[in-house]
Amino acid sequence: MPLTTPKRAVVLGGGWTGMLTAHVLSRHLADVTVVERDILPDGPEHRKGQPQARHVHILWSSGATIADGFLPGTIDRLLAAGARRIGFQRDLVTLTATGWQYRFPSTAFAIMCTRPLLDWTVRQAILADGRIRVRQGTEVVELAGGKERVTGVLVRDVASGGAPELIEADLVVDATGRASRLGPWLAALGLPSVEQDVVDAGIGYATRMFKAPDGAGGGFPPVNVAADHLMRQPGRFGVVYPQEGGRWLVTLTATRGASLPTHEDEFNGFAKTLRHPIVSDLMGVAEPIGSIFQSRSGANRRLYPERMPQWPEGLLIIGDSLAAFNPIYGHGMSAAARGAEALDRQLSGGGFAEGGTRQVQRALSEVVDDPWVMAGLKDIQFVNCRNHSTDPRLNGPDTAERLRFSDFVSKKSIRSPKVCELVTDVLALRATQAAMGSTSFLSLLNSDASFPELTEPPFRPGELEMVGLKPSRVGAKGVLADGE
Repeated sequence: MPLTTPKRAVVLGGGWTGMLTAHVLSRHLADVTVVERDILPDGPEHRKGQPQARHVHILWSSGATIADGFLPGTIDRLLAAGARRIGFQRDLVTLTATGWQYRFPSTAFAIMCTRPLLDWTVRQAILADGRIRVRQGTEVVELAGGKERVTGVLVRDVASGGAPELIEADLVVDATGRASRLGPWLAALGLPSVEQDVVDAGIGYATRMFKAPDGAGGGFPPVNVAADHLMRQPGRFGVVYPQEGGRWLVTLTATRGASLPTHEDEFNGFAKTLRHPIVSDLMGVAEPIGSIFQSRSGANRRLYPERMPQWPEGLLIIGDSLAAFNPIYGHGMSAAARGAEALDRQLSGGGFAEGGTRQVQRALSEVVDDPWVMAGLKDIQFVNCRNHSTDPRLNGPDTAERLRFSDFVSKKSIRSPKVCELVTDVLALRATQAAMGSTSFLSLLNSDASFPELTEPPFRPGELEMVGLKPSRVGAKGVLADGE
């Protein structure tokens, strides 16, 4: 039987995805509980269950706008706390696989700050009215119910490890992320595992916090040096992103086959192996103020619950539990926000009453399709990538042609403003992948002006001087103002 609009919901996971999901549910339901294994910090602090939060994060404008719509003033609160609003491509310096990116006028933007600040700002606003209950220090034992319908969740206190307690619910939403135990939970109900695709380039991350030079202020641009997959060698990336409190977060990334740095000398040495020395140069004028943190949880993984022959009513999966992407592309939080937005539309439009949970889950799965394809196509180009995907776009007869087209577009977009505008909108999840196959875009590839190739990073006059480095030979030649 289709599930009528639920009255009681339990959200598993109290991170960014879980809190936005709980907020959406609270707009339509009277009874919403969040179950979180960690004790949530009373401030923008790291927590045990989020090791990936140590690395750089960006919140694309699509996700930021959704969060701001649900919670008016979110962007302003983040900026007031020291976050930076970065216009793409105007406000950053990027070396792509195909060359230096011109700093064209921006249409999309991203919020740059630490992940704990993002989570805390949203969590504080969501919990302020007291409508959502949070069960902290509580772990999920198993789902209650059976094959046809989930009726709640069994939980227990992490500290005491006591007897399981039943929380009854009409709707259970898994927002526990990459660590989700959905497989064992479904098996306990007598259901098979969900079909899964994995594209794994063996991505690893090493991150360290630095105190930015006093002269950097709030105007020094983020710097991004990407790997060149065409070299057919393990990829090496490096970014220097501004954070609140006058700090820089430096994340160095390697694909399978390249060693990840663990000690200070290795960290500095790795930065020097990047395709340009700017990341290493910036580290040299900054003061390290933290330890080096590592992680290797960057595989792209997507589940397909909508393909299951049987799916229990009253169960949804969202965020990284549904589809997790290589974090280097920054799509996770925005995709989760889009999922919350899709859930809100379903609740507003009677999606549960019309088609039950399966229809709502299908809507959640649709919003992860574009970031899934983007991340997968990028990562399969690296040597040693393990592509265990049945998606014909990533593992089919047309895949090679897709990759050639992607490289052509990338090379064009770094020097052509109108092409860059659409490509950036797609990357920011403001436009769909389908837009890049439209007749108008294909025509634009031939008609849009192309500027000369840049041979040095396009810093504005005075930007390098503010951190004590010598200006580049190109300087403002790669920086275009509005109307140019």
